Amino acid sequence: MRNSKWTCIKCGNLDYKVGEMRVAGGFWSKVFDVQASRYSAVTCEKCTYTEFYRTKSSALGSVFDFLAG
Repeated sequence: MRNSKWTCIKCGNLDYKVGEMRVAGGFWSKVFDVQASRYSAVTCEKCTYTEFYRTKSSALGSVFDFLAG
């Protein structure tokens, strides 16, 4: 992707890829396999520098995570 608003702070490149990562929170979220936090990862296509941004998880997404187990 290319966006004039994002620039790699290491090499100045404008091309990047976006991925997603979900992580478990406390004890109960681990027991029930519910992913408490969601992060978007923006990776520079030239030098592979990666930044993580926390995004909001919806209640529906948490329910789906629980049911899909």
